[in-house]
Amino acid sequence: MSTDIGLDLGTASILVYIKGKGVVLKEPAVVAFDRDTEKIKAIGEEARLMVGRTPGNIVALRPLHEGVIADYSVTEQMIRYFIQKAIGKRSYRKPRINVCVPSGATDVQRKAVMDATYQAGARSVVIVDESMAAAIGAGLDIMRPCGNMIVDIGGGTTDIAVVSLGGVVESSSIKVAGNDFDEAIVKYMRKKHNLLIGDRTAEEVKIQIGNCYRRNDDKKMEVRGRNLVTGLPKSIIITSEETEEALRDVTTQVIEAIHEVLEKTPPELSADIAHRGIVMTGGGSLLQGLEELIEAKLGINTLIAEEPMTAVAIGTGRYTEFFSPKESLTIN
Repeated sequence: MSTDIGLDLGTASILVYIKGKGVVLKEPAVVAFDRDTEKIKAIGEEARLMVGRTPGNIVALRPLHEGVIADYSVTEQMIRYFIQKAIGKRSYRKPRINVCVPSGATDVQRKAVMDATYQAGARSVVIVDESMAAAIGAGLDIMRPCGNMIVDIGGGTTDIAVVSLGGVVESSSIKVAGNDFDEAIVKYMRKKHNLLIGDRTAEEVKIQIGNCYRRNDDKKMEVRGRNLVTGLPKSIIITSEETEEALRDVTTQVIEAIHEVLEKTPPELSADIAHRGIVMTGGGSLLQGLEELIEAKLGINTLIAEEPMTAVAIGTGRYTEFFSPKESLTIN
């Protein structure tokens, strides 16, 4: 029996959706590679634990950068590993796979994703725009003649689109997302506290106390790193108010991109968006206060989808329920 799979190839995480089962796998898009033997040592969560802690011959890398393939052969092996882990050895036929890519991906980048998925063992491949997948996964009625705005903030890219009648009316894809939030925290800690921290620590700060809209309840967290003056280990206490300052420039870029898409949107659809609001998906949408910040800056009701982390994977898997494969990039 053949399996229908939806594959969310994210910069930070890989999610696998199987028709009839839902999202069955979610693991970090990290591969541990041995330079001496040129072999893969670990993939997924096991490899993520090695980030920043490997000897010289082993490098923990992310083969996907800003939503597209940066290392083709490693990506192919990673896709094969996740597909086999999700479906096991029970399938007698190669699976049919829908794969999502950022809206701003070029034809060459889309072809690379398609080829890698075929090499990983797919029978047929359908390439799905991330913004359309997010809209389907968020439960928006995309086939009706009314405007829906979706903002998907992933690890490498933020995809913004206005969807109506089963098509994208206006869209934008910017290379500012969750990883840039982490990077902004690393830069802030270096500049303000002379403390060098790693990406994993920055991510923990973002999740625990990260905030981009001022509140009365100020959270605190102890952060450990290396003192850039003495070179010795050091720990300090930082507050959520400081993270608001650290993230200000990055969140402003996201809001400006949403504003630009709204400016290009036809007036009838703008009226629909003003009435229905903006729907957010992706891990980046869970940043504390982002919802309120967009509302305050744009004056439009903003809400987070019911399952923001898995919305794109669900939408990718369900894409062929709304559109026939002939209407998308597919090779049999």
